[in-house]
Amino acid sequence: MATLLKITGLHKSYGGQNILTDAELSVNTRQKIGVIGRNGSGKSTLFKIIVGEEDFDEGKVSIPEGTRIGYLKQHAEYEENEKVMDFLIRSSGKADFECGKVAGRFQIKNELLYKKITDLAGGFQMRVKLIAMLLHDPNLLLLDEPTNYLDLSTQILLEQFLKNYNGSFMLISHDREFLKRTCEETLEIEQGKMTLFPRKIEDYLEYKEEQLCLIEKHNVKIEQEKKHLQKFVDRFGAKASKATQAQSKLKQIQKLKTIEILHPLSTTLINIPRIEEKIGIALHIEDLEIGYSDKSIAKEINLDIERGQKIAVLGDNGQGKTTFLKTIASEIEKLSGNYKWGHNIKIGYYAQHIPAQLISEETVEFYLKKVASSDTSEQEIFKMAGNFLFKNESLKKRISVLSGGEKSRLCLAEILLQKNNVILLDEPSNHLDFETVEALASALKNSNVTVIFVSHNRTFVEIVANGIIEVKNGEIKRYHHNYEEYIYHLQQEIEKDLGISENFNPNLNKNEKKELRLKIKKAENQSKNLQRTISKLEEEKKSLLKWFEEHYKEFSEEKNNRLATIEKEIAKNEEEWMELELELEVLKNTTTS
Repeated sequence: MATLLKITGLHKSYGGQNILTDAELSVNTRQKIGVIGRNGSGKSTLFKIIVGEEDFDEGKVSIPEGTRIGYLKQHAEYEENEKVMDFLIRSSGKADFECGKVAGRFQIKNELLYKKITDLAGGFQMRVKLIAMLLHDPNLLLLDEPTNYLDLSTQILLEQFLKNYNGSFMLISHDREFLKRTCEETLEIEQGKMTLFPRKIEDYLEYKEEQLCLIEKHNVKIEQEKKHLQKFVDRFGAKASKATQAQSKLKQIQKLKTIEILHPLSTTLINIPRIEEKIGIALHIEDLEIGYSDKSIAKEINLDIERGQKIAVLGDNGQGKTTFLKTIASEIEKLSGNYKWGHNIKIGYYAQHIPAQLISEETVEFYLKKVASSDTSEQEIFKMAGNFLFKNESLKKRISVLSGGEKSRLCLAEILLQKNNVILLDEPSNHLDFETVEALASALKNSNVTVIFVSHNRTFVEIVANGIIEVKNGEIKRYHHNYEEYIYHLQQEIEKDLGISENFNPNLNKNEKKELRLKIKKAENQSKNLQRTISKLEEEKKSLLKWFEEHYKEFSEEKNNRLATIEKEIAKNEEEWMELELELEVLKNTTTS
């Protein structure tokens, strides 16, 4: 196993703030590493140091001769009117047939190869950047937020590629689902330290929580022992007959060390102020046509959205999702037809271009106090600001000096403080770490606000959405299946286009294949539901056991009985889950045998 990258004793600081402290990392062949950490923790800085775009203070970055690094930059170096094929040939030095072969893996074929890159939708522009990088035949990829602004189709293509990629890669992403599907190991950068865990992200987070609990228990035990020894010293330390023993106890106290927990990062919890409960239609759309003066994007749109619904607007880039949001937000004029909001509805709109329009010389704190709803307390404003990483000195920053990501977070904080009845969101998860993404998703799901949003972050959509609108081929209509089925069908379409075999037994006829797929899907859903149930029961069991530990002198018949019931339910559910897993194994073997 060859080493592709070795980092030892790495230190990096900005203006007195330590970003990386004594960081260590070794990357070998065929490692697939997901890189996680809060905003500003140093993830992108690490990548820039590796490729030599940033200096570091101390340490060593060793890149062996055989390592070929592919670094996916946010901005590709193509010229304004350059066509796809011309750019690929120029940037790689490869022949057109070689460029075309790699491009075909990302569904860029035929006439698309001869289009101007700037005329392509964002998802296709990202595909061009990926192709240009891969044409250099790298064996270590550094991918910094590659899913930002990518539509779901391009994400699935990228996911498919990374699963089958023979080299190594390090991937920064704020989409937990994407990390789960592509990465085998997890590297966390937290408070200057780097921790590489040889398992997937879910296993790492579970391990981290267990370790924290063990450390806390250890520290409690040590403190109790210290107190016990100190009592002896305090009582007998002055007596000549016990002086030697007291000194011995003091030495024991000095040897007892707790394990330091370096300012553990608090879990983000976002609360969206509740609005007055009302039933009825929030938005009625009738024969609506949307687009621009020179181009119709979609027409004959007929939809009703009820108050309190959480609607995901899904579809490939360039199909009209943002145009739809802009139209119902009255940012652009409709072409024909009608749409009507319910009575007394206040709308908050977050769009990708809005943060760039913030040019105020006001501070973050002053701005949030100004835009918050009049009945919002100062404490609520500071809490919301903190959730979006504006604390202490950050609150005093002028808006004009904020980065693009900071302005995006400020706009989200503003919208959530305004007590809107409806929130329209266009890609809200970009520039947020996945803890904040998931906290925002949970807050939106649990609020009574109507939410209509565009997002390609699968974790975010999965948590929030209870309804789907699909934008495709000039039509905008309800998709009457759940999000999981939407992804499944999209994946099937892509695999069919790429010519990937479904791996089904050729002896099965069409109806048998369909029936088998449905059985597998049903069994997988049942398995997931059982795992969720077991997890909830385990949490309740944990809570009860903690109560028994803390109240060991008390007896509660009710809690005792509940613990016995929980243990029976866990055993029953685990048995069912194991049977389902065996059934799934048989079904999946039937598809290929």
